Amino acid sequence: MYDYWVVIDKTTGRVISHCGEETDALMMVGFNPHKRTYRKQKFIMDQVITVTSTTDKQLPGQHGLPAGMEKLSDKDFEYLPESQSIPLDNLFVVE
Repeated sequence: MYDYWVVIDKTTGRVISHCGEETDALMMVGFNPHKRTYRKQKFIMDQVITVTSTTDKQLPGQHGLPAGMEKLSDKDFEYLPESQSIPLDNLFVVE
């Protein structure tokens, strides 16, 4: 079991810091003692759960889909025509 200290803002309940030593938590509370408090937290290693999986690694929607065989060529795409307008850089030439 590992212990650590949490420094909390009393007015908002927001966690300010997690400290490994109680002296560090006391120092953090000392910066603003009227608005801060600290408490001891325990991290219990026995609650870690190991999960293993033996199912297929594919997504459920991938089963039954045919394999892709067709490749698209350039003629399958339509391109926008080139612009015939004057570039903006040439409009604002200062001499």
